[in-house]
Amino acid sequence: MNRRTFVKTLPAVAVLASAASGLAQETPSTPQELQPIALPKPETDGGKSVLAALQERRTIRTISAKKLPPQMLSNLLWAAFGVNRPQGSFGKPGRTAASASNSQEIDLYVALAEGVYRYEAASHRLAPVVAGDFRARAGRGAAATAPVNIFFVADLTRYDTGPGQPDRNIGNPEIQKGYYFVATGLIASNVYLFAASQGLAAWFHNCNRDAAAREFKLRPEQRVLYAQTVGYPA
Repeated sequence: MNRRTFVKTLPAVAVLASAASGLAQETPSTPQELQPIALPKPETDGGKSVLAALQERRTIRTISAKKLPPQMLSNLLWAAFGVNRPQGSFGKPGRTAASASNSQEIDLYVALAEGVYRYEAASHRLAPVVAGDFRARAGRGAAATAPVNIFFVADLTRYDTGPGQPDRNIGNPEIQKGYYFVATGLIASNVYLFAASQGLAAWFHNCNRDAAAREFKLRPEQRVLYAQTVGYPA
């Protein structure tokens, strides 16, 4: 190819390079979009007795990366904070853990390997929040590779301060702190007992609250509190 022919081909080469660059930019660089997960109907019997589970309850920090079967994950989330009766107090369904005035202010954000989901107790499903592996936001070590990390998120808008609310202090931010910390502890205890009854490992701990709040796209009225890691013992 002589110099004149080479110079004539430069525009075409530039066009092809630009097109290739455009295709590269259009290629998705983020994980595949998450879809909702309809959990199997929870099993409400089986496992060790309550007294046996209390005997076995403990924190286990060495946790395998082995994935939990869908039925086990379903049972775990139902035991944590699922609906156990259609009618509770204040016109809401009853849940497996108590909350002040049945506010149900704690949401469970469930970090799996493929993404983060919010547990919707009424429909017993996982609603997608964000794709990607955010398990390390729960902590280091086994928390970053365990199959399930549950983030406890308080939603302050759930506190009803209307005229029908008998608790006159429920609108007080300091009182609310006590309420949502206690609610978190009750749910976490359910997780511990379920894990003990099923031979699983559970570990309640601090987490990267700021990063989780940002990456889970939480509203200003939501608070990331703690995380709990669950899986098979390593």
